[in-house]
Amino acid sequence: MKIVVAYSGGLDTSVILKWIKETYSAEVIAFCADIGQEEELEGLEEKALKTGASKCYIDDLQEEFARDFIFPMFQASALYENQYYLGTSIARPLIAKRMVEIARAEGAQAIAHGATGKGNDQVRFELTAAALAPDIQVIAPWRLAEFREIFPGRSEMIRWAENQGIPVAATAKKPYSMDRNLLHISFESGILEDPWTDASAPELKDMYKLSVDPEDAADTPEFVELEFEAGVCQALGHEQIDTILGSLGFKGAVTKTKENRAKLSPLWVMKVLNQLGGRNGIGRVDMVENRFVGMKSRGVYETPGGAILHFAHRNLESITLDREVMHIRDSLGPKYAELVYNGFWFAPEREAIQALVTESQKSVTGVVRVKLYKGNTIVAGRKSPVSLYNPDIATMEADPTQAYNQSDATGFIALNALRLKVAAKVHSQSER
Repeated sequence: MKIVVAYSGGLDTSVILKWIKETYSAEVIAFCADIGQEEELEGLEEKALKTGASKCYIDDLQEEFARDFIFPMFQASALYENQYYLGTSIARPLIAKRMVEIARAEGAQAIAHGATGKGNDQVRFELTAAALAPDIQVIAPWRLAEFREIFPGRSEMIRWAENQGIPVAATAKKPYSMDRNLLHISFESGILEDPWTDASAPELKDMYKLSVDPEDAADTPEFVELEFEAGVCQALGHEQIDTILGSLGFKGAVTKTKENRAKLSPLWVMKVLNQLGGRNGIGRVDMVENRFVGMKSRGVYETPGGAILHFAHRNLESITLDREVMHIRDSLGPKYAELVYNGFWFAPEREAIQALVTESQKSVTGVVRVKLYKGNTIVAGRKSPVSLYNPDIATMEADPTQAYNQSDATGFIALNALRLKVAAKVHSQSER
Protein backbone atom coordinates (compact mmCIF):
# COMPACT_ATOMS: atom_id res chain seq x y z
CA MET A 1 0.00 0.00 0.00
CA LYS A 2 1.20 3.52 -0.78
CA ILE A 3 0.05 6.50 1.28
CA VAL A 4 0.70 10.22 0.83
CA VAL A 5 0.98 11.96 4.21
CA ALA A 6 0.55 15.69 4.77
CA TYR A 7 3.78 16.52 6.58
CA SER A 8 4.97 19.70 8.28
CA GLY A 9 7.81 18.34 10.38
CA GLY A 10 5.98 19.28 13.55
CA LEU A 11 5.06 17.03 16.44
CA ASP A 12 1.79 15.60 15.14
CA THR A 13 2.76 14.85 11.55
CA SER A 14 6.17 13.47 12.50
CA VAL A 15 4.60 10.99 14.89
CA ILE A 16 1.80 10.18 12.43
CA LEU A 17 4.18 9.52 9.54
CA LYS A 18 6.09 6.90 11.50
CA TRP A 19 2.95 5.41 13.07
CA ILE A 20 1.24 5.01 9.68
CA LYS A 21 4.31 3.37 8.18
CA GLU A 22 4.44 0.81 10.99
CA THR A 23 0.70 0.26 11.40
CA TYR A 24 -0.19 -0.14 7.72
CA SER A 25 3.16 -1.65 6.61
CA ALA A 26 2.96 0.95 3.88
CA GLU A 27 5.26 2.96 1.71
CA VAL A 28 4.83 6.51 2.94
CA ILE A 29 5.38 9.56 0.76
CA ALA A 30 5.65 12.80 2.69
CA PHE A 31 4.26 15.98 1.21
CA CYS A 32 4.83 19.49 2.45
CA ALA A 33 3.32 22.46 0.68
CA ASP A 34 5.61 25.48 0.78
CA ILE A 35 3.01 28.15 1.34
CA GLY A 36 5.26 30.55 3.23
CA GLN A 37 6.55 28.69 6.28
CA GLU A 38 10.08 29.98 5.52
CA GLU A 39 12.55 28.74 8.16
CA GLU A 40 10.22 25.91 9.17
CA LEU A 41 11.10 24.15 5.89
CA GLU A 42 14.82 23.95 6.64
CA GLY A 43 15.99 20.33 6.82
CA LEU A 44 12.46 19.05 6.29
CA GLU A 45 13.23 16.53 3.55
CA GLU A 46 16.09 14.98 5.51
CA LYS A 47 13.90 14.74 8.61
CA ALA A 48 11.04 13.11 6.66
CA LEU A 49 13.33 10.48 5.18
CA LYS A 50 14.89 9.71 8.57
CA THR A 51 11.42 9.40 10.07
CA GLY A 52 10.48 6.74 7.52
CA ALA A 53 9.27 8.36 4.31
CA SER A 54 10.43 6.87 1.03
CA LYS A 55 10.15 10.21 -0.70
CA CYS A 56 9.40 13.79 0.28
CA TYR A 57 7.74 16.37 -1.92
CA ILE A 58 8.27 20.01 -0.93
CA ASP A 59 6.37 22.03 -3.52
CA ASP A 60 6.54 25.81 -3.70
CA LEU A 61 2.88 26.80 -3.94
CA GLN A 62 3.26 30.34 -2.63
CA GLU A 63 2.39 32.18 -5.84
CA GLU A 64 -0.61 29.95 -6.48
CA PHE A 65 -1.69 30.38 -2.87
CA ALA A 66 -1.63 34.17 -3.09
CA ARG A 67 -3.04 34.47 -6.61
CA ASP A 68 -5.76 31.80 -6.65
CA PHE A 69 -6.81 31.57 -3.01
CA ILE A 70 -5.90 34.59 -0.85
CA PHE A 71 -6.70 37.34 -3.35
CA PRO A 72 -10.07 35.94 -4.54
CA MET A 73 -11.09 35.47 -0.90
CA PHE A 74 -10.23 39.08 -0.04
CA GLN A 75 -12.17 40.27 -3.08
CA ALA A 76 -15.17 38.75 -1.32
CA SER A 77 -14.31 40.77 1.80
CA ALA A 78 -14.59 37.55 3.77
CA LEU A 79 -14.00 37.55 7.53
CA TYR A 80 -15.15 34.66 9.68
CA GLU A 81 -17.22 35.93 12.59
CA ASN A 82 -16.07 39.46 11.74
CA GLN A 83 -12.53 38.84 13.01
CA TYR A 84 -10.69 35.87 11.51
CA TYR A 85 -8.85 36.42 8.22
CA LEU A 86 -9.10 32.67 7.48
CA GLY A 87 -5.35 32.14 7.21
CA THR A 88 -5.38 28.43 8.07
CA SER A 89 -8.76 27.74 6.45
CA ILE A 90 -7.84 29.06 3.01
CA ALA A 91 -4.57 27.08 2.89
CA ARG A 92 -6.15 23.65 3.40
CA PRO A 93 -7.92 23.25 0.02
CA LEU A 94 -4.70 24.07 -1.80
CA ILE A 95 -2.71 21.54 0.26
CA ALA A 96 -5.34 18.84 -0.22
CA LYS A 97 -5.57 19.58 -3.95
CA ARG A 98 -1.83 19.04 -4.35
CA MET A 99 -1.93 15.89 -2.19
CA VAL A 100 -4.50 14.42 -4.55
CA GLU A 101 -2.35 15.30 -7.55
CA ILE A 102 0.68 13.59 -5.97
CA ALA A 103 -1.38 10.54 -5.03
CA ARG A 104 -2.49 10.25 -8.65
CA ALA A 105 1.07 10.62 -9.96
CA GLU A 106 2.52 8.12 -7.46
CA GLY A 107 -0.29 5.57 -7.75
CA ALA A 108 -1.13 5.91 -4.05
CA GLN A 109 -4.32 4.41 -2.72
CA ALA A 110 -4.72 6.79 0.22
CA ILE A 111 -3.83 10.15 1.66
CA ALA A 112 -3.44 10.89 5.37
CA HIS A 113 -3.50 14.02 7.51
CA GLY A 114 -2.74 14.95 11.09
CA ALA A 115 -5.86 16.97 11.81
CA THR A 116 -7.56 16.03 15.06
CA GLY A 117 -11.10 14.75 15.37
CA LYS A 118 -11.99 17.91 17.29
CA GLY A 119 -10.84 20.41 14.69
CA ASN A 120 -11.90 21.97 11.42
CA ASP A 121 -8.93 20.87 9.29
CA GLN A 122 -10.10 17.27 9.04
CA VAL A 123 -13.25 18.53 7.34
CA ARG A 124 -11.36 20.86 5.02
CA PHE A 125 -8.93 18.18 3.86
CA GLU A 126 -11.56 15.53 3.36
CA LEU A 127 -14.21 17.68 1.66
CA THR A 128 -11.55 18.77 -0.83
CA ALA A 129 -10.56 15.15 -1.44
CA ALA A 130 -14.21 14.20 -1.85
CA ALA A 131 -14.71 16.93 -4.43
CA LEU A 132 -11.54 16.18 -6.41
CA ALA A 133 -10.87 12.45 -5.92
CA PRO A 134 -13.77 10.56 -4.31
CA ASP A 135 -12.07 7.20 -5.02
CA ILE A 136 -9.00 7.90 -2.86
CA GLN A 137 -9.12 6.71 0.75
CA VAL A 138 -8.48 9.22 3.53
CA ILE A 139 -6.75 8.12 6.73
CA ALA A 140 -7.27 10.31 9.81
CA PRO A 141 -5.27 8.76 12.72
CA TRP A 142 -6.74 11.06 15.36
CA ARG A 143 -10.16 9.54 14.67
CA LEU A 144 -8.87 5.99 15.21
CA ALA A 145 -9.30 4.54 18.70
CA GLU A 146 -6.03 2.56 18.51
CA PHE A 147 -4.10 5.75 17.79
CA ARG A 148 -5.73 7.71 20.62
CA GLU A 149 -5.03 4.88 23.07
CA ILE A 150 -1.32 5.35 22.47
CA PHE A 151 -1.49 9.14 22.21
CA PRO A 152 -4.24 10.51 24.46
CA GLY A 153 -2.52 13.90 24.48
CA ARG A 154 0.41 15.95 23.28
CA SER A 155 2.61 15.08 26.26
CA GLU A 156 2.48 11.38 25.28
CA MET A 157 3.34 12.30 21.69
CA ILE A 158 6.33 14.31 22.86
CA ARG A 159 7.64 11.39 24.94
CA TRP A 160 7.06 8.90 22.11
CA ALA A 161 8.84 11.14 19.60
CA GLU A 162 11.79 11.50 21.96
CA ASN A 163 11.97 7.71 22.41
CA GLN A 164 11.85 7.24 18.63
CA GLY A 165 14.59 9.83 18.09
CA ILE A 166 12.26 12.22 16.25
CA PRO A 167 13.23 15.86 16.95
CA VAL A 168 10.24 18.15 17.54
CA ALA A 169 9.94 21.80 18.50
CA ALA A 170 7.10 21.33 21.00
CA THR A 171 8.03 20.76 24.62
CA ALA A 172 6.17 20.20 27.85
CA LYS A 173 6.96 23.79 28.82
CA LYS A 174 5.68 25.29 25.54
CA PRO A 175 2.99 22.94 24.28
CA TYR A 176 0.88 25.34 22.22
CA SER A 177 0.38 24.51 18.56
CA MET A 178 1.50 26.84 15.75
CA ASP A 179 0.58 26.91 12.06
CA ARG A 180 2.31 29.29 9.68
CA ASN A 181 1.86 30.27 6.06
CA LEU A 182 2.12 33.31 3.78
CA LEU A 183 -1.09 34.82 5.13
CA HIS A 184 -0.75 34.27 8.87
CA ILE A 185 0.41 32.37 11.92
CA SER A 186 -2.08 30.77 14.28
CA PHE A 187 -1.53 29.72 17.88
CA GLU A 188 -3.80 27.45 19.88
CA SER A 189 -3.98 24.73 22.56
CA GLY A 190 -1.88 24.46 25.71
CA ILE A 191 -1.96 27.52 27.92
CA LEU A 192 -4.04 29.34 25.30
CA GLU A 193 -7.00 27.05 25.95
CA ASP A 194 -7.86 29.25 28.92
CA PRO A 195 -9.67 32.27 27.41
CA TRP A 196 -8.70 34.30 30.49
CA THR A 197 -5.03 33.98 29.56
CA ASP A 198 -3.73 37.31 28.28
CA ALA A 199 -2.08 36.58 24.92
CA SER A 200 -0.38 40.00 25.04
CA ALA A 201 1.26 39.31 28.42
CA PRO A 202 5.04 39.81 28.62
CA GLU A 203 5.66 36.11 29.20
CA LEU A 204 4.09 35.33 25.80
CA LYS A 205 5.92 38.03 23.87
CA ASP A 206 8.31 35.50 22.32
CA MET A 207 5.40 33.47 20.95
CA TYR A 208 4.77 35.93 18.12
CA LYS A 209 6.74 35.51 14.91
CA LEU A 210 5.36 37.95 12.34
CA SER A 211 4.64 41.10 14.32
CA VAL A 212 5.95 43.25 17.11
CA ASP A 213 3.75 44.17 20.04
CA PRO A 214 1.88 47.35 19.03
CA GLU A 215 3.26 49.01 22.16
CA ASP A 216 6.79 48.37 20.88
CA ALA A 217 6.16 49.60 17.34
CA ALA A 218 7.68 52.82 16.05
CA ASP A 219 6.43 56.11 17.48
CA THR A 220 6.09 57.58 13.98
CA PRO A 221 3.54 56.38 11.42
CA GLU A 222 4.52 54.63 8.20
CA PHE A 223 2.68 55.04 4.91
CA VAL A 224 2.09 52.57 2.08
CA GLU A 225 0.10 52.96 -1.13
CA LEU A 226 -1.77 50.00 -2.61
CA GLU A 227 -2.71 50.19 -6.28
CA PHE A 228 -5.54 47.93 -7.44
CA GLU A 229 -6.85 46.91 -10.83
CA ALA A 230 -10.16 45.00 -10.98
CA GLY A 231 -9.93 44.29 -7.26
CA VAL A 232 -6.38 42.89 -7.37
CA CYS A 233 -3.48 44.73 -5.73
CA GLN A 234 -0.83 45.01 -8.43
CA ALA A 235 1.61 47.62 -7.14
CA LEU A 236 2.87 49.06 -3.86
CA GLY A 237 4.24 52.51 -3.15
CA HIS A 238 6.63 53.12 -0.26
CA GLU A 239 9.60 55.40 0.17
CA GLN A 240 11.84 52.40 0.89
CA ILE A 241 10.25 49.85 -1.45
CA ASP A 242 13.52 48.89 -3.18
CA THR A 243 15.27 48.33 0.15
CA ILE A 244 12.37 46.27 1.47
CA LEU A 245 12.27 44.07 -1.62
CA GLY A 246 16.02 43.56 -1.44
CA SER A 247 15.82 42.48 2.19
CA LEU A 248 13.14 39.95 1.25
CA GLY A 249 15.30 38.41 -1.47
CA PHE A 250 13.55 39.85 -4.53
CA LYS A 251 15.62 39.06 -7.62
CA GLY A 252 15.92 41.15 -10.75
CA ALA A 253 14.92 44.70 -11.54
CA VAL A 254 11.84 46.21 -9.97
CA THR A 255 9.35 47.44 -12.55
CA LYS A 256 7.76 50.75 -11.56
CA THR A 257 4.55 52.50 -12.52
CA LYS A 258 4.64 56.11 -13.66
CA GLU A 259 3.80 57.06 -10.06
CA ASN A 260 6.94 55.14 -8.95
CA ARG A 261 5.04 52.29 -7.34
CA ALA A 262 6.56 48.83 -7.63
CA LYS A 263 4.61 46.40 -9.81
CA LEU A 264 4.44 43.11 -7.90
CA SER A 265 2.84 39.68 -8.16
CA PRO A 266 0.36 38.65 -5.45
CA LEU A 267 3.12 36.72 -3.65
CA TRP A 268 5.38 39.75 -3.38
CA VAL A 269 2.52 42.03 -2.43
CA MET A 270 1.92 39.74 0.53
CA LYS A 271 5.60 39.54 1.43
CA VAL A 272 6.04 43.32 1.47
CA LEU A 273 2.81 43.96 3.35
CA ASN A 274 3.72 41.30 5.91
CA GLN A 275 6.96 43.10 6.66
CA LEU A 276 5.35 46.54 6.84
CA GLY A 277 2.43 45.31 8.90
CA GLY A 278 4.59 43.21 11.17
CA ARG A 279 6.93 45.99 12.19
CA ASN A 280 3.94 48.20 12.98
CA GLY A 281 2.10 45.62 15.07
CA ILE A 282 -0.73 45.21 12.55
CA GLY A 283 -3.09 42.25 12.32
CA ARG A 284 -3.11 40.55 15.73
CA VAL A 285 -6.39 38.82 16.57
CA ASP A 286 -7.34 36.97 19.75
CA MET A 287 -10.76 35.34 19.49
CA VAL A 288 -12.98 32.51 20.65
CA GLU A 289 -14.52 31.13 17.47
CA ASN A 290 -17.22 28.61 16.64
CA ARG A 291 -15.72 25.53 15.05
CA PHE A 292 -17.66 23.68 12.36
CA VAL A 293 -17.64 20.52 14.49
CA GLY A 294 -19.70 22.28 17.16
CA MET A 295 -17.36 23.50 19.89
CA LYS A 296 -15.92 26.89 20.70
CA SER A 297 -12.15 27.29 20.38
CA ARG A 298 -9.71 30.01 21.34
CA GLY A 299 -7.20 31.05 18.70
CA VAL A 300 -4.56 33.77 18.49
CA TYR A 301 -3.58 34.97 15.04
CA GLU A 302 -1.04 37.20 13.33
CA THR A 303 -2.12 38.43 9.87
CA PRO A 304 -0.13 41.63 9.24
CA GLY A 305 -0.20 41.79 5.44
CA GLY A 306 -3.69 40.40 5.11
CA ALA A 307 -5.08 42.98 7.52
CA ILE A 308 -3.64 45.81 5.41
CA LEU A 309 -4.82 44.31 2.13
CA HIS A 310 -8.35 43.72 3.42
CA PHE A 311 -8.55 47.26 4.84
CA ALA A 312 -7.27 48.94 1.67
CA HIS A 313 -9.52 46.91 -0.59
CA ARG A 314 -12.60 47.85 1.43
CA ASN A 315 -11.70 51.52 1.30
CA LEU A 316 -11.22 51.48 -2.47
CA GLU A 317 -14.59 49.77 -2.87
CA SER A 318 -16.20 52.61 -0.94
CA ILE A 319 -15.66 54.92 -3.92
CA THR A 320 -15.83 52.44 -6.81
CA LEU A 321 -18.64 49.98 -6.04
CA ASP A 322 -22.28 50.73 -6.75
CA ARG A 323 -24.29 50.79 -3.53
CA GLU A 324 -26.58 47.87 -4.37
CA VAL A 325 -23.72 45.76 -5.76
CA MET A 326 -21.73 46.38 -2.58
CA HIS A 327 -24.67 45.48 -0.37
CA ILE A 328 -25.35 42.25 -2.26
CA ARG A 329 -21.68 41.28 -2.14
CA ASP A 330 -21.50 42.16 1.56
CA SER A 331 -24.59 40.09 2.28
CA LEU A 332 -22.74 37.10 0.81
CA GLY A 333 -19.43 37.82 2.58
CA PRO A 334 -20.34 36.00 5.81
CA LYS A 335 -21.59 33.01 3.82
CA TYR A 336 -18.41 32.98 1.73
CA ALA A 337 -16.29 33.12 4.89
CA GLU A 338 -18.32 30.30 6.41
CA LEU A 339 -17.81 28.16 3.31
CA VAL A 340 -14.04 28.71 3.44
CA TYR A 341 -13.90 28.08 7.18
CA ASN A 342 -15.97 24.89 6.88
CA GLY A 343 -13.97 23.46 3.98
CA PHE A 344 -16.29 24.02 1.02
CA TRP A 345 -13.80 25.81 -1.24
CA PHE A 346 -14.46 23.44 -4.14
CA ALA A 347 -18.21 23.36 -3.56
CA PRO A 348 -20.48 24.74 -6.32
CA GLU A 349 -22.02 27.35 -4.02
CA ARG A 350 -18.62 28.91 -3.26
CA GLU A 351 -17.79 28.96 -6.97
CA ALA A 352 -21.14 30.57 -7.74
CA ILE A 353 -20.57 33.31 -5.16
CA GLN A 354 -17.05 33.78 -6.54
CA ALA A 355 -18.50 34.44 -9.99
CA LEU A 356 -20.62 37.25 -8.57
CA VAL A 357 -17.66 38.61 -6.61
CA THR A 358 -15.42 38.59 -9.69
CA GLU A 359 -18.08 40.47 -11.66
CA SER A 360 -18.37 43.05 -8.86
CA GLN A 361 -14.64 43.73 -8.94
CA LYS A 362 -14.39 44.95 -12.53
CA SER A 363 -14.55 48.59 -11.42
CA VAL A 364 -12.45 48.27 -8.26
CA THR A 365 -9.47 50.12 -9.69
CA GLY A 366 -7.49 52.86 -8.00
CA VAL A 367 -5.10 53.64 -5.16
CA VAL A 368 -5.45 53.65 -1.38
CA ARG A 369 -2.91 55.26 0.93
CA VAL A 370 -2.77 53.59 4.35
CA LYS A 371 -1.16 54.91 7.52
CA LEU A 372 0.28 52.20 9.77
CA TYR A 373 0.67 53.14 13.39
CA LYS A 374 0.99 50.97 16.50
CA GLY A 375 -1.39 48.22 15.47
CA ASN A 376 -3.77 50.52 13.57
CA THR A 377 -4.54 50.77 9.86
CA ILE A 378 -5.79 54.27 9.06
CA VAL A 379 -6.94 55.40 5.64
CA ALA A 380 -4.92 58.41 4.49
CA GLY A 381 -6.48 58.83 1.06
CA ARG A 382 -8.15 56.97 -1.76
CA LYS A 383 -8.63 57.79 -5.44
CA SER A 384 -9.83 56.10 -8.61
CA PRO A 385 -10.22 56.97 -12.28
CA VAL A 386 -13.68 55.37 -12.06
CA SER A 387 -14.71 56.81 -8.71
CA LEU A 388 -18.45 57.08 -8.13
CA TYR A 389 -17.88 59.74 -5.49
CA ASN A 390 -18.79 63.16 -6.89
CA PRO A 391 -17.85 66.04 -4.58
CA ASP A 392 -20.02 68.45 -6.58
CA ILE A 393 -23.09 66.38 -5.71
CA ALA A 394 -22.07 65.48 -2.17
CA THR A 395 -21.06 69.04 -1.18
CA MET A 396 -22.96 70.85 1.54
CA GLU A 397 -22.41 74.03 -0.45
CA ALA A 398 -24.32 75.04 -3.58
CA ASP A 399 -24.51 72.20 -6.13
CA PRO A 400 -22.92 73.59 -9.32
CA THR A 401 -24.17 70.61 -11.37
CA GLN A 402 -27.79 70.89 -10.20
CA ALA A 403 -27.78 67.07 -10.22
CA TYR A 404 -29.51 66.88 -6.85
CA ASN A 405 -32.61 68.92 -6.10
CA GLN A 406 -33.12 68.93 -2.34
CA SER A 407 -36.84 69.54 -2.81
CA ASP A 408 -37.13 66.07 -4.37
CA ALA A 409 -36.38 64.55 -0.96
CA THR A 410 -39.82 65.60 0.27
CA GLY A 411 -41.62 63.14 -1.98
CA PHE A 412 -38.94 60.49 -1.43
CA ILE A 413 -39.45 60.64 2.33
CA ALA A 414 -43.24 60.75 2.01
CA LEU A 415 -43.35 57.58 -0.06
CA ASN A 416 -40.99 55.74 2.29
CA ALA A 417 -42.98 56.92 5.30
CA LEU A 418 -46.34 55.79 3.91
CA ARG A 419 -46.25 52.19 5.20
CA LEU A 420 -45.00 53.40 8.59
CA LYS A 421 -47.91 55.83 8.91
CA VAL A 422 -50.46 53.17 7.87
CA ALA A 423 -49.05 50.71 10.42
CA ALA A 424 -49.02 53.35 13.15
CA LYS A 425 -52.70 54.15 12.57
CA VAL A 426 -53.70 50.46 12.58
CA HIS A 427 -51.82 49.77 15.82
CA SER A 428 -53.25 52.93 17.43
CA GLN A 429 -56.82 51.89 16.64
CA SER A 430 -56.28 48.31 17.89
CA GLU A 431 -55.04 49.59 21.23
CA ARG A 432 -58.19 51.63 21.92
